[in-house]
Amino acid sequence: MKKTEADIVREYGPFPGIDTVGGVSFDGKDIWIATGERIYALDPESGALGRSLQVPAHAGTAFDGRHLFQIAGDRIQKVDPTTGCVLATIPTPEGGASGMAWAEGALWVGQHRARKIHQVDPETGSILRTIESNRMVTGVTWVDGELWHGTWEGDESGIRRIDPETGKVLESLDMPEGLGVSGLESDGSDRFFCGGGNSGKVRAIRRPRR
Repeated sequence: MKKTEADIVREYGPFPGIDTVGGVSFDGKDIWIATGERIYALDPESGALGRSLQVPAHAGTAFDGRHLFQIAGDRIQKVDPTTGCVLATIPTPEGGASGMAWAEGALWVGQHRARKIHQVDPETGSILRTIESNRMVTGVTWVDGELWHGTWEGDESGIRRIDPETGKVLESLDMPEGLGVSGLESDGSDRFFCGGGNSGKVRAIRRPRR
């Protein structure tokens, strides 16, 4: 396994009135951050918060190209990003979830304490397959066919690239001491956006290029 220090290229926040950042997604223009009772749009260039949607937002966030998906307790809500209306709801797998991503027509849902990533049917909530992890999963993203997940366990946190078939850890980007990863999304290029938990911050980390 290749192991390196995470290269933090930018920090956003903290923001007034936002105590924690959980789920993180990216729609090609804005970063979407889950902050408890609202989802906010964050401009990655200016660092300014834009509009918000009043939707329970306790953990992972994902974007399928048209809609946001947001973990809210024991359910995943499909949200219209223009109006904030909840269009559909499915149960979270096994009753709980942390991180979430969209890829290959499915949701990829991380489970923190169970140390798993489930591929989930976005219409029914059925589990299509499961990848075991040996660390707590706090965020999930796919980029260029690579599966990455955040982890935060005790004082150790970071981002790991794993084999999507076996769960074997292929690469690890370790966060500096005291900095955690509570949500994860790629911008599709050379950055990962990471929720910073109760720091109320979002951090951009350079994605290693091979």
